[in-house]
Amino acid sequence: MSPGVLLAAALAFAAGLGGAAQIAVQSRLGGRVGSLEALATASLVGGLLARSVLLVVRRSLDGLGAAASGPKWQLLGGVFSVLIILAITVAGPRIGVVATTSLLIAGQLGLAALIDRYGWFGVDRVAVGWARLLGVGLLVAGAVLVLRR
Repeated sequence: MSPGVLLAAALAFAAGLGGAAQIAVQSRLGGRVGSLEALATASLVGGLLARSVLLVVRRSLDGLGAAASGPKWQLLGGVFSVLIILAITVAGPRIGVVATTSLLIAGQLGLAALIDRYGWFGVDRVAVGWARLLGVGLLVAGAVLVLRR
């Protein structure tokens, strides 16, 4: 495995760990200050951190202008981030961290299979065979099972 693949895998795994912790943290913050306030706080902290990292690494914020001037659909990541943060803030305390994570991942995998299959958003098409469909189906079934308390 190449170093780039190992780094990508490590980052994805770390994001999974962070995502589980984020559900618990956002749940508590939302319970204390309200879901929308927790959403705004998390988005503000994330945005400030991202801009700080960009400034330290690139020594410039010019890339923000380049991002904003491109195709507007490429800014949907920010919109989806708001949806994800709000959803975990609301769902976490009501259905638990495991159920929230399971449903989030089931939704991601289901849509990811369609994105791969049809090449949406300009990604390379990837065949979706029976093994992938079975895997997504099993994950959805697992998400439904862990939803029960």
